[in-house]
Amino acid sequence: MMRWIRTFLPRSHGSIRWKLTIWISLLLITLFIVYNIVQYFVINKWLIDQEQKSMEKSMNEMEIYLQEKDVSAAEIADYRSFMTKFNQENQMIRILDQEGTVLLKVTDRLPEQWVEPQAVQKRVLINAWHYEDHLLIMRSPLITTNFSGTIEMVTNLENTDKLSDMLLLVMFCGGIAAVGLSILGASVLSRQFVKPITTMNATMIQIQQKGLHKRVDVPDQHDELTNLARMFNRLMDELELSFQQQKQFVEDASHELRTPVAIIEGHINLLKRWGKHDPDILNESLDVSAQELTRLKTIVNELLLLSQAESGHIAMEAAVDLRQTVQHALANVVQLHPDAAFDIHMEFISGIEVKILPQHMEQILRILVDNAVKYSPVTKEIRVQGIRRDNDVCIQVTDKGMGIPAEDLPYVFDRFYRVDKARIREQGGTGLGLAIAERLVKRYNGLIFIDSRVDEGTTVTVLLPTSAS
Repeated sequence: MMRWIRTFLPRSHGSIRWKLTIWISLLLITLFIVYNIVQYFVINKWLIDQEQKSMEKSMNEMEIYLQEKDVSAAEIADYRSFMTKFNQENQMIRILDQEGTVLLKVTDRLPEQWVEPQAVQKRVLINAWHYEDHLLIMRSPLITTNFSGTIEMVTNLENTDKLSDMLLLVMFCGGIAAVGLSILGASVLSRQFVKPITTMNATMIQIQQKGLHKRVDVPDQHDELTNLARMFNRLMDELELSFQQQKQFVEDASHELRTPVAIIEGHINLLKRWGKHDPDILNESLDVSAQELTRLKTIVNELLLLSQAESGHIAMEAAVDLRQTVQHALANVVQLHPDAAFDIHMEFISGIEVKILPQHMEQILRILVDNAVKYSPVTKEIRVQGIRRDNDVCIQVTDKGMGIPAEDLPYVFDRFYRVDKARIREQGGTGLGLAIAERLVKRYNGLIFIDSRVDEGTTVTVLLPTSAS
């Protein structure tokens, strides 16, 4: 069966729709055939059982009547009219003596020679065949005071067999119709089943030809294939956003790298033309080139760190004491800003452990503190405090600087984004710091968010889960 199915399935065009059509059709046809076979045998057995019950009823009535009359062998022939009343169409009734000799015979279109007479000591029921005729034979002993013999009743199940044959014919014709309806229904069902997949496939082809903006039309349903279409649209949204971010990143990175390279190239050309013998021009060009090389190195290092943070190549180590880790990190960061005043409060997070690499905690704090100092051109007062919130811990860095406009807040974590590009460029910013901090915090299942008001200051909050949670 399985070999026939594999042979029937088209090899080069074995689409899911055709496979579903064939399998559903086979399932429905098999169920219909099994049901009809069971139904045929059940009905056929019921019909024969009814014939048996009718024969048993007639046999019992004849036995009781003859026993009550206490018939003798000589009187048997006198009961022909009585036996005729019990005899039905295609039936024969005989009364035999102990030797099997027929004493009385009543028949209706059933030849006597089809069944050999036979005396019995107990009631028996026999299914027999005379060529194509199905016979049901019942023999029962007849015992009275003056007689001992056998009542023999034979029924030709011709009408029952005709009914069974007609039933079989109807089932066969119904089976042929069921095959057609099964194939048609399976085709319709399979088309409905694979419609979202077909639509998705067509959308993929359009995406391949025209771009990532195409989406699958999702029907207002709640099944697995519809959920698959919705998931496909969500993935395409994320993929399109990822491509847009990659494109923007390449453009921004190219722009950021092009500027120092152009400056270095300009000073090298200047030295080639007439600066090699002018000490002032030589020193100025070397100083500028060294600064731009440092800037290039910073950008490249931050891009590598950002790539590592986004790719997830961070080994989760054992939990560390957050207060000690933050204080150690701040001790190194504070040294880089001797002109700023720091107000540090870590007593509220004493004894709290967090799973984070110490160097990453220091990197996050350095970025936040650097930004706080850069955005505080006048009042360089920086407050760093730790707060416990349920199963999480907060590290807040607050300044009293220039603040961030509300329209810029949604974009401050984008790569190379600057609120004040001219001012930050003068201070050496690359626009990658907050992007790196956000990726690092997210890799440790944390959150980072900013609350800022123009000319009042900015508070950056880092929320990390404790090791207990």
